Amino acid sequence: MCGIAGFLNPRNNDKKTEEEIYQILKKMNEVQRHRGPDDEGIFLENGCALGHVRLSILDLYRGHQPMCKKKEGNTYAIILNGEIYNMKTLKEQLIKEGEMFSTTSDTEVVLTGYIRYGISYIEELNGIFSIALWDGKRKKLYLIRDRVGVKPLFYTKRGDTLIFASEIKGLFAYPGVKPVINREGLCEIFGLGPAKSYGKGVFKDIYEVLPGHFLEYDREGLKDRAYWVLKAKEHTDSEKNTIEHTRWLVKDAVEMQMLSDIPISTFLSGGVDSSLVTAICAKKLQKEGKNLNTFSFDFVNNHKYFKSNAFQPSEDRPWVDKMVDHAKTDHRYLECDNENMVENLYKAVDARDLPCMADVESSMLYFCSKVVKYNKVTLTGECADEIFGGYPWFHKEECFKAEIFPWSMDMQPRKMLLNDDIIQKVDLESYARTAYQKTINETPKLYGEDRIEARRRQISYLNLRWFMVTLMDRMDRTSMHCGLEARVPFADHRIVEYLYNVPWELKCLNGVVKGLLRAAGEGILPDEVLYRRKSPYPKTYDPNYEKILSKELLKVMAKKGAPIKELIDAYKLSRFLDSPKDYGKPWYGQLMAGPQMIAYLLQINYWLEKYQITLDLS
Repeated sequence: MCGIAGFLNPRNNDKKTEEEIYQILKKMNEVQRHRGPDDEGIFLENGCALGHVRLSILDLYRGHQPMCKKKEGNTYAIILNGEIYNMKTLKEQLIKEGEMFSTTSDTEVVLTGYIRYGISYIEELNGIFSIALWDGKRKKLYLIRDRVGVKPLFYTKRGDTLIFASEIKGLFAYPGVKPVINREGLCEIFGLGPAKSYGKGVFKDIYEVLPGHFLEYDREGLKDRAYWVLKAKEHTDSEKNTIEHTRWLVKDAVEMQMLSDIPISTFLSGGVDSSLVTAICAKKLQKEGKNLNTFSFDFVNNHKYFKSNAFQPSEDRPWVDKMVDHAKTDHRYLECDNENMVENLYKAVDARDLPCMADVESSMLYFCSKVVKYNKVTLTGECADEIFGGYPWFHKEECFKAEIFPWSMDMQPRKMLLNDDIIQKVDLESYARTAYQKTINETPKLYGEDRIEARRRQISYLNLRWFMVTLMDRMDRTSMHCGLEARVPFADHRIVEYLYNVPWELKCLNGVVKGLLRAAGEGILPDEVLYRRKSPYPKTYDPNYEKILSKELLKVMAKKGAPIKELIDAYKLSRFLDSPKDYGKPWYGQLMAGPQMIAYLLQINYWLEKYQITLDLS
């Protein structure tokens, strides 16, 4: 993986010298260096400036970017963050058609395919990617993002200049791009956070390229085009064929994403998702005479405080042990303590450029920093729950009736600590409902579907557009902040397309949560692991963690000039901190309850302070 950044002024009217442009690009590269600590490069031509920092995974010695090719006197240049998993097949076809290659890099495959076929070539790509591509013949810049949004790509405009970067901090490295939060931004943070509206960057005038879209920019202006959309189709496969095709899709996606010139690893929780990924990887590597590294995560002394509940029915460790024995992996058990978790709360904001999933994110950041000491590439089980219907809100009647995001149905906790002036200025409930309804209106529908199946389709689409993206953002920023490449095989667009149209009675086969995935995994995993009841990413149950957070927040509130004091009512906060917190009732999803809300407020204060954010509530 890598970090990309750059800008284009097609009219060349910003009067910057080449040295000034070079220095700006150097700065944009520098703030994203964690995404690519192995190499960096810069390209300049006719007002187009491209910067790249590289994490070397494929063609370690010749895969330098920006990568350029010339044809008929014109220069074509590309920078790519991500991996193209079907690059070998694509390359073989291009060679048959007479194309020549000087590297084994997937980046050269994309550039060569574009020069031969034009922008439609991106429809051939299977991978996770954000791409900036300069067409010197047409004097046009393309910004391209993968189909489901695994890799980030943000942009803004200043006059005639379009500026882009993998992370928001890359945009702030450009002169004149300032961090401003208006009323809409506050609604994003308090009404939707840690999620955010797709296409938006929370900060004023900051946007993101939509998944499955590309932007094209030249003297005629900026155009946004979709190259992939999810479609509703009738499912005609039998139960047997559905299971067999699902098994093939999962196995093919995992094996395809093992593409690497350096050793890979997997995250292993002992749940069905990560266990399937691990078992498939381990078996393939064993045929090559290699062992797979695996990693599991937990919290210090969590076994002392763990309380089984509806969201987390069991601890992971016994199930990890079973899988390590089954797959014969080289396994490491990693643990995070309270101090590391609190310390990484702030580093997680640095990584995301936004308040995020509190300790759910800070602990993942900590674990990634440990994994990268052993491996620079890892595969995870992320996204299976959104695609196969694993979350409680796919099953609960109240979620079917609620006209709001099912993972955050109660808006009262989000408002209860805000001061009255802020509550009057921002209508969180209206903002959240409008965002929800926009997605409902966009949901691909199948004519003639009954009301219940249509509602399940809506919930599925909500998950794909919101909840899954939040978790993919967490995975990308926490891993890339440490120089670790994390891959998500279940987010393969072929799996997304197929499963979106599988009826619920097959997804939830025999009334079992994720029954289809489990049936597809028969013969790959032991039955006891395959049919283990879902338990999400672990969180700490240590009551001392909440005490540490409360003390931290009280210290912040006592600090003169703490920016959070403009937003939070001190009296309301004091009452809240004195009351017991519910570890079972979700505030956002399954893992963010009362203690995580405190951590989220700490992150907001740090974010406002660190980024020197201007609040514009006029």
